[in-house]
Amino acid sequence: MTRQYFGTDGIRGTVGQAPITPDFVLRLAHAVGRVLKRKEARPTVLIGKDTRISGYMLESAMESGFNSAGVDVLLLGPLPTPGVAYLTRAQRASLGVVISASHNAYPDNGIKFFSAQGTKLSDEWEAEVEAALAEPPVWVDSAGLGRARRLSDAAGRYIEFCKSTFPTDLSLRGMRLVVDAAHGAAYQVAPNIFHELGADVASIGVRPDGLNINKGVGATHPGALVAEVKAQGADYGIALDGDADRLQMVDASGRLFNGDELLYLMAMDRVARGTPVEGVVGTLMTNKAVEVALRKAGIDFVRAKVGDRYVLEELERRGWLLGGEGSGHLLALDRHTTGDGLVSALQVLQAIVRRGRSMAELLAEVQLFPQCLVNVRLAPGQDWKANQALAEESARVETELGDQGRVLIRASGTEPLLRVMVEASEEARAHALASRIAATVAVA
Repeated sequence: MTRQYFGTDGIRGTVGQAPITPDFVLRLAHAVGRVLKRKEARPTVLIGKDTRISGYMLESAMESGFNSAGVDVLLLGPLPTPGVAYLTRAQRASLGVVISASHNAYPDNGIKFFSAQGTKLSDEWEAEVEAALAEPPVWVDSAGLGRARRLSDAAGRYIEFCKSTFPTDLSLRGMRLVVDAAHGAAYQVAPNIFHELGADVASIGVRPDGLNINKGVGATHPGALVAEVKAQGADYGIALDGDADRLQMVDASGRLFNGDELLYLMAMDRVARGTPVEGVVGTLMTNKAVEVALRKAGIDFVRAKVGDRYVLEELERRGWLLGGEGSGHLLALDRHTTGDGLVSALQVLQAIVRRGRSMAELLAEVQLFPQCLVNVRLAPGQDWKANQALAEESARVETELGDQGRVLIRASGTEPLLRVMVEASEEARAHALASRIAATVAVA
């Protein structure tokens, strides 16, 4: 399906440039409202946002668009994306809306939607909305206009939900944590969650000014957290991104643990508790070492396309519960319907507390393979898939690597480049093999 506005995770762009303008957002909300009213006489929609200054403007436009279609609105204020997903389900709302551009800088913003069940919506639903956008608006009369109100305790409800995913017989007492909320949507809730579970909490990235979201802090800039963990003498650091659906963690030594490692830890903790884990879903970019370690433990592993949406689709197709990406989008479907950085952090911390071992000790079986990425410029119109020498050399390298590495070749989506990535147990070998493959591609 060709979509004009929706990407892999809603609609996103630079504020003030199409489609992230108040007039379009009003039209979008009106179109979504009309789609909702085809199945429900009086829908209710929840709207949450992150801390970008543009969120106020877009929230107002969206509220007006929904009200003009006869849809009631419940405003949540700044709240993590997974918090909106949870409250949509808990409030029995018709739809959840998040105004956020996640890990992007403040000039960007976006809109994404959750179903009444707190899940991502289908391609078919997005196509229906795009079709409604192409139709002229149908304004309801004054008596039929939607109403808007604020849910004043949205943050508190979400805090209690997150805490409910942590075992009641465990506590974080005696643990010192640094929490980095990226000056984003979790700036209020994140420190409170860990504090209320007993941890001694220090915080950074909790002073949003509308312009500093993700700026030098958070999951995409973990250096600030590494420095603060060392300065505080903390046991662990927790880094979220602007809408708190990503997670990176740091230990007392300053070692950074990415989503691939945390996903493995979550799977193995379930095994240690006697909970069967049929399989785990990663992506094309998941480090080979994680796949090798999981298979060694008797856990099946499959790869989806890059993007948490595709990980979720594969999990649902197979009936599995755990999946994620190295970027820190982690899914535990027995805990939440969508990726949640805070819930994922609690899953990791419960494993540390229950087993009495450090994160490094729990991950001793996983030594991430070094990756080498070589970008090869393609000539105009060059069909790299038809390059026989490339295919043969790639196959030879894969045979040489066996289960001690892998090859990934894909075209860039934005530049005329072929990306050749090789993982191997040694960095020098990864570089040598990637160079061999790249040399078979004729350049312009």
